[in-house]
Amino acid sequence: MTIKLILAFALAFLFATAFGKYYIPWLQKQKAGQQIKEIGPNWHRNKSGTPTMGGVMFILAVTFVCLTVGFEGMLHGNYVHIFVLLFALVFGAIGFLDDWEKIKKKQNLGLTAKMKFLLQLAAALVFVMLMREIGYLKTQLYIPFWQTTVHIPDWLYFIFAAFVIVGTVNAVNLTDGLDGLASGTSLPVCLFFVAVTIAWGENYLQLGVFASGLAGGLLGFLVYNFHPAKVFMGDTGSLFLGGAIAALAFAYDMPLILITLGIVYIIETLSDIIQVGYFKLSHGKRVFRMAPFHHHLEMGGWTGKKWKEVEIFALFTGISLLFAFISFIGVVQRAL
Repeated sequence: MTIKLILAFALAFLFATAFGKYYIPWLQKQKAGQQIKEIGPNWHRNKSGTPTMGGVMFILAVTFVCLTVGFEGMLHGNYVHIFVLLFALVFGAIGFLDDWEKIKKKQNLGLTAKMKFLLQLAAALVFVMLMREIGYLKTQLYIPFWQTTVHIPDWLYFIFAAFVIVGTVNAVNLTDGLDGLASGTSLPVCLFFVAVTIAWGENYLQLGVFASGLAGGLLGFLVYNFHPAKVFMGDTGSLFLGGAIAALAFAYDMPLILITLGIVYIIETLSDIIQVGYFKLSHGKRVFRMAPFHHHLEMGGWTGKKWKEVEIFALFTGISLLFAFISFIGVVQRAL
C-alpha cells in the first residue's frame, strides 16, 4: 500500500513539472495573463500579465494518477477516488469559467458572486446526495479527538455538508493571494490524508492515491508557482483544490477535522469577514490594514514589519503542517 502511495506522489510530481515546461509558454502565447486588483498592494501590480489557469497542471497530474495507480482498485469495483475527482473537476470547471471571463474581459472580475455561489451550492448538494445514495457516505458526524459519532437527520446533514463544502472551496480560493501560498498550505493537508490512509488501512487506499497524487501535483506546480511565480493556479486551480479537500474530508467521513486541518483557510476567511463587517458597522474603520490576513502582514499591520511573500509562505505552511500533525493525532485512534 505504501509503495502505491509513494508511486502516486512521484508520478504526479513528474507529470506536473514536465507538463509545466510546455504549458506555461503556451499560456504566455495565448496571453492568458492574470489581471491584478487595483485595490491590492502596489507592489503586486508588476505581477499583472503572469499566466493564470496553472492549476491545470496539478489537475491533470492527479487525474493521470487516479486512472493509472488507482486502476487496480477500479477493477475491484472501488471508484470512490473517481467520485472525489469528478466532484473537484466540477468546481475546477466553475473556476475555469471564472478565469475565462477575466481573461476575455481583461479585468479581475469574472462570474458574478451570485452565479458562482449557486453553481457551487448545486455541485455540493449533488455530490453529497450521490455519495449517500451509492453508500460511500453516512449521515453521521464523527467528532475527532473525542472519538464519538453523532447521528443526525439526512436533511440536516445535507445542509451542513453544503455549507462546509462551499465554505471550504471559497476559503481555499481566498488563500490563493500570494505566490505559492495556497499550494504550500494545502500540501500538508493532502499529506494528512495520506498519513490517515496508512493508519486506517487498505479500505482507504483509493482515497490515499488521490490525496498523494494531489500532493505530488501541488509540489510539481509549486516549482513554477513559488516566488517569484511564473504562473498562478487561477480560480481553475483554487476551486478544484478546495473542492478536492472538502470531498476528501467527507469521503473519509470526518468533515469536522477541517476545523483544525484547515486552520489557515479559516484564519484567512475570518479576517475577511471581520474586515467587511467592522468596516460597515464602524462606517469606514478597519481592523486589518487589508484583508485577507496575508495582505495585512504584507502591509506591516500591527507590528509595522512588512512581511515578504516568502516569509508569509513559510509561516502559513508551517502553521498548516503543525495543525495537520495535530489533526492526525485527533483521528488516528479511530481505526484502532
